Amino acid sequence: MSVQRQVPKTFKAEEAENLEDIEKQFAVKAVIHAQTYWNILQRRPGSQLRLTKLDDEILDHLYQVFPDFDPAKELNEDEMKSKEGKEKWRNFMMKYEKTVDDYNFGTLLRRDAKAEYEEHTTMFAPRMQFYAVEIARNRKGLNDWIYEEAEKQEQQENKVNKEQEVKGEN
Repeated sequence: MSVQRQVPKTFKAEEAENLEDIEKQFAVKAVIHAQTYWNILQRRPGSQLRLTKLDDEILDHLYQVFPDFDPAKELNEDEMKSKEGKEKWRNFMMKYEKTVDDYNFGTLLRRDAKAEYEEHTTMFAPRMQFYAVEIARNRKGLNDWIYEEAEKQEQQENKVNKEQEVKGEN
């Protein structure tokens, strides 16, 4: 039997202490999510992916709320995390509170579709922001380069392996 504990009425999340171990666990989950997504993009063009059952709805909603959003442009983190930006994104995300698992869980988001996941090219964002941005990028084919690069690398490795086999047989 599980015991459910109620949050005290006086609890204020914005004033709560951040526990280092919990933060590390969240960071590990965010990194694993990013690695998993990158691995998927290396195996299949983004333009062929569906990230959720609601991709079409999320994309339509994104462009309703952010009509000027251009997935080819680098994300402006300061603008997204400004008071106005946070409010607009929060309202966008809340629509998915009951329909998308972990909709507000923190994850890593590349600022630019042309970049890999690296310290200076990545920001921390809620999962719904990730979904909205990456669905838009995938629909425009902006992540297909990742698959193409992986394919080239695999072909090169196969060529080298064949050359080594031929040399070994002589």
